[in-house]
Amino acid sequence: MKSKFLFSALLFIIFTTDLVYSQCSMCRAVLESEEGQVTAKGINNGILYLMAIPYLLVGVVGWKVFQILKK
Repeated sequence: MKSKFLFSALLFIIFTTDLVYSQCSMCRAVLESEEGQVTAKGINNGILYLMAIPYLLVGVVGWKVFQILKK
């Protein structure tokens, strides 16, 4: 039963990769056609900013828990 689920999940991932990739075709076209790549740099910086905040929050909470348990 478990192997059947894993096999069907693998098939689902393989066959929906193109669908997932094509969801942002407009953004990709705009970013690739721009001359100075200013918008692309801004979007990349925004992605890094959005990615970093949860890691920082988890790190601060983990550090506080570590300090509390150390006492």
